[in-house]
This record gives sequence, structure tokens and C-alpha cells, in this order.
Amino acid sequence: MRRAAPSADRGLAPVTTQLVAAGAAAALGAAFVISPDHVEDGPVICPFRRLTGLPCPGCGLTRSWVYLAHGRWHDSFTAHPFGVVAAGAALALVVAVVVALARRRPPPDLDAVVRRPWAVAFVGVWLAFAAVRLVLAV
Repeated sequence: MRRAAPSADRGLAPVTTQLVAAGAAAALGAAFVISPDHVEDGPVICPFRRLTGLPCPGCGLTRSWVYLAHGRWHDSFTAHPFGVVAAGAALALVVAVVVALARRRPPPDLDAVVRRPWAVAFVGVWLAFAAVRLVLAV
């Protein structure tokens, strides 16, 4: 039986992982720079919320990360209950990519990670939370 040739986009997986990790590092860094005293006063940056006035699944994550970065755990959870977990996942990705690069190994494959049953379940719970929040907002 003949094996299928590897897909052409498989070669991009490490680059994609590194770009996502760089974005996560930038977002985590920004959370430390933004003042928690004025995070509620900023403009609405969510395109979905700007168009509809309703919260998207990620609405509140920026505020949650800012509060978390400044040690305000309760405010972080109130802004978005999944903010602490998302920040932890972002930090774990950044650390995994830095360690892989330091050891001259390929970074983790995000496709493989997001297809794990626990990741799918987590996203399902997050989307269920978002659906409930959306219904309550209407």
C-alpha cells in the first residue's frame, strides 16, 4: 500500500506555532503594561461587539489578562471566567516554543494539541458559556 505524501502545509506548522507564540507573548506583555485602573475606559476593540453590541466568546479576555497581570484575581475572573486558563495556555505555549528553540528542536504542533479530547472539551465548554452569555445579553 502506498503512503500518502506529506501535505505541503505541514512544513508551515512550526512557523505558525512560533507566530502564535510570539503573539501570545506580546499579548501577555501588553497585559503588564496596560493599567488596570483604566482598562474599562478604553475603546471597544472587538469587531463583533462593535457591530452587534453583543459579547463574543472572547470579549473580556483583554481585561481579564490585565487584571491577572496586576494580581487582581477576582476582577480577572469577573471580566472573563476563562481568562486565567487562556493566559496559562498562552504562557505554556510561549515557554514550550522557547524551550524547543533553545534545544534546537521543532516547536509543538498546534494542530495536534487542539485535536486532543481535553482541548475539544474545553473549547466546547467555552462556547457553551459564550452562548449562555449571549442569550442573557439579549
